[in-house]
Amino acid sequence: PGPRAPASNRRLAPPGDAAPGAMLWSKGISGLGAAAAAGTGRLRHCGARGERGELGGLASAAARLGEGDVKGKFSLSGSRKLFFDTHALVCLLEENGFTTQQSEIIVSALVKIMNTNMDVFYKDMVTKVQQEITLQQIMSHIGGVKKDMIILEKSEFSALRAENEKIKLELYLLKKQVMDEVTKVRADNKLGFNLEKSRVKELYSINEKKLLEIRTEIVAMHAQQDRALTQTDRKIDTEVAGLKTMLESHKLDNIKYLAGSVFTCLTVALGFYRLWI
Repeated sequence: PGPRAPASNRRLAPPGDAAPGAMLWSKGISGLGAAAAAGTGRLRHCGARGERGELGGLASAAARLGEGDVKGKFSLSGSRKLFFDTHALVCLLEENGFTTQQSEIIVSALVKIMNTNMDVFYKDMVTKVQQEITLQQIMSHIGGVKKDMIILEKSEFSALRAENEKIKLELYLLKKQVMDEVTKVRADNKLGFNLEKSRVKELYSINEKKLLEIRTEIVAMHAQQDRALTQTDRKIDTEVAGLKTMLESHKLDNIKYLAGSVFTCLTVALGFYRLWI
């Protein structure tokens, strides 16, 4: 059989150089590594059948093909390596019913897929050297920006400060003028308010006097009306008493006349009665 990597080296990259994407990929194909290890353990079983020479040659060729592709794919980075026991996987596939050609094609496709996925993972990654170079470039840009800021502060910022001081002075004068106007308006308003207040007080006192006079007149009118009502009541009572006395006298006269009339009628009746008898 062809050369086979030891079980301790069955990983996508060495421990010291493993990138985050490679570590994720190694976790994703952990089952595949276990299958390869199982295939390595079954190499002796394949030799017992008398097929070790043929399978070993094919597996070695596939392994060399995979390693050549891996070296071609990852030689640019200088630290990415791929260890994969293709012979053990070919033997395992053949034991599970695949032919030698099918096993080699499957292993070759698997190696290409792994290389493609590793390229995708490494696209967004940089080496430590590139990171240091980029950091130095950024720091140099920051230093240039600081120098430009210092120059601007000495040239343009001084002019801006002078203009700012001028604007502050103008604002102070404007504020003082506005405060004077506000004080004047307040004094005028206060004077007008005091004058209006005194005028209202005078009007209130005049209205109070008029109201007091009206109340006095009303009280006098009520007293006069009460006196007139009292006199009227007295006159009415006097007239009623006179009428009552007159009625009593007329009543007595009527009784007298009625009694005389009754006696006269009785006398006439008795006279006619005697004459008749």
